[in-house]
Amino acid sequence: MTRQAAAASEVCVGIIANPVSARDIRRVVANASNLQIAERVSIVLRLLSTLKSLGVGRVLLMPDKAGLRALLQRHLQRGGPEGDAFPAVEFLDMPVTSTVEDTFEAARRMRAAGVRALVVLGGDGTHRAVVRECADVPIAGLSTGTNNAFPELREPTLVAMAVALLATGRVPAEEALAGNKLLEVEIGDGRRRDIALVDAVISTERCIGARALWRTGQLAAAYLTFADPCAIGLSAIGALLQPVGRREPHGLAVRLAPEGAPARLALQAPIAPGMLREVRVAGWEPMAPGEPFDVEHAGGVVALDGERELPFDPGERVRLTLRANAFPTVDVERCLQFAAVHGLFHRSASNL
Repeated sequence: MTRQAAAASEVCVGIIANPVSARDIRRVVANASNLQIAERVSIVLRLLSTLKSLGVGRVLLMPDKAGLRALLQRHLQRGGPEGDAFPAVEFLDMPVTSTVEDTFEAARRMRAAGVRALVVLGGDGTHRAVVRECADVPIAGLSTGTNNAFPELREPTLVAMAVALLATGRVPAEEALAGNKLLEVEIGDGRRRDIALVDAVISTERCIGARALWRTGQLAAAYLTFADPCAIGLSAIGALLQPVGRREPHGLAVRLAPEGAPARLALQAPIAPGMLREVRVAGWEPMAPGEPFDVEHAGGVVALDGERELPFDPGERVRLTLRANAFPTVDVERCLQFAAVHGLFHRSASNL
C-alpha cells in the first residue's frame, strides 16, 4: 500500500442512519410522507461513493433490524459501476434494541473509534441523541424525520463532499465548522437532565401516550434555540413572533395562554406538515446565553424537540438554560465555497 493510500484508509467517518425516523403520530394526522428503507439506502450509497471519491477510506455504520443493513450490504457486495466505488464499510458490533439506545451507543462507539465527522440521517430527535453523547464530534445532518427544524434538507452528495473536505484536512476546521446553540434542561435541582437542539416545550398534559406532542391546547410555554419562519414544528410558534437565527447568540422564550386566560394575540402556526393550528400567545422575550429560566407549573411534561421526554410533578422546579457554541456542525455551504475559491477540485491540465 502506498503512503497516500495508507493515509486515505486512516480517514474514518461515521454514519448514523435512523431506520425508523418519521414514523410518529404527526405523520399519521398530517398525512405526511414517510421515507422508506430503499430511499434511505440510496442516500447512504450516495454518501459512501462521494466520500470514497474524495479520499475517505473507512466508514463506520450503525446496525439495525429494520432492513437497512441487509439491503445496503447487498448493494455493497455488488459494488459500483467502477468496481472499488465505496470505502471500507464496517457495521458496529453492538446489540440492537430498535430504540434510541442504539443511537446513543453508536455515537459513543464512533467517537471512541476516532471518526473525524458524523453524518446523521434522521429528524430533530435523532440529532439530539447524537449530540447528547458526543458534542465534540462535528456533525453533518440530513433531514429524514418528521419536523426537520434542525437538520437541513440537502442533496447527500453535497453533504458528503463537505464532510470529506473536512475529514481529509483540505478545508480547515475554522472554515468548515459552525457553532450551535442548545438548551440544557434540569428537573428537580438537576436530578434529571437532558438537552434540546431546537425547542423545549412545557405541556400541562400528563398522559404520555403518543410521544409526539401536537395538541396545542395543552402547551404552556416554548423555549427556543432558534426560530426560523421557514421551519415546521413547535419552533414555528416563536418564528412567527420574532425570528431568531441559528447563529444569533440568543434564543427565545414564549409564554402561551391557556383557555380562558387573557392572550396578547393568537396566531396560526405550522406545527406539522400540512397542519396549521391556532396558538394563543401571552408574551415572549429573548433568552440570553447562560441565563437560567425557571418554570413553575402544576406538573406536566417537558417535550424536547417535539417529543415528550421528561414528566415533572407539582412543586418540581424545571430550569432551562441556553448554551451558545455548544457543539459543532459541518457548514456545507462554507466548505464548498472554500473549495471553489481555493480550487480544491481542480486538476492540472498536464494530468488530463
